[in-house]
Amino acid sequence: MSTPRTSPPAADRRTLIADTAIDLVAAAGLRGLTHRAVDGAAELPAGSTSYYFRTRTALIGACYARLAELDLGDVGDLGGEEAPPPPPGPAPVDRETAAAALAGLLHRWLTVGRARQLARFELSLEAARNPELEADFHRAGQGARARAAGILAALGARRPEEAAELLVAWTDGLLYDRLAGALARSRPAPDLAELTSITRRMLDAVLTGD
Repeated sequence: MSTPRTSPPAADRRTLIADTAIDLVAAAGLRGLTHRAVDGAAELPAGSTSYYFRTRTALIGACYARLAELDLGDVGDLGGEEAPPPPPGPAPVDRETAAAALAGLLHRWLTVGRARQLARFELSLEAARNPELEADFHRAGQGARARAAGILAALGARRPEEAAELLVAWTDGLLYDRLAGALARSRPAPDLAELTSITRRMLDAVLTGD
């Protein structure tokens, strides 16, 4: 006698739906984001996505929240996949360590996290067009900025919030240029040493000009 298949908890299903929606946006843009498409790609019964997220606006809001959760998890795990494991004890706070950690994070987002970042850029444009999404989008962006401000404060920034705004803007600009800019397809693969040199200059600029 076969064991009945149980449904995942509602929280897990919401996460599955959001992750699937993000993947669809990365692959096909917002035109590919429909409740039916998410049901199919997630292998969920028809109507599941609309049960948890009644409208397209609600579904996009769920994508913002999930992207923020994933990105903040990466920021909290600064160092990247190619960085050596940290020594035991409190992590040192200095520009060189911070530059290497940020470079590792950018390398991750430009390689294994490429699709997620493309979806983030695509979805961010929708917030600029839809006033109903502005609050969700704003809320989603606060965590990473607060984390950046904390790191910059530890590095000696006198106005860490302002420095964080500038650092996030430069980081987003670099990601967009490398993922979707005019030369994105002709550029060589992301190089960790090059990214470290760039992030070192970025940190020097925001801290020197603070």
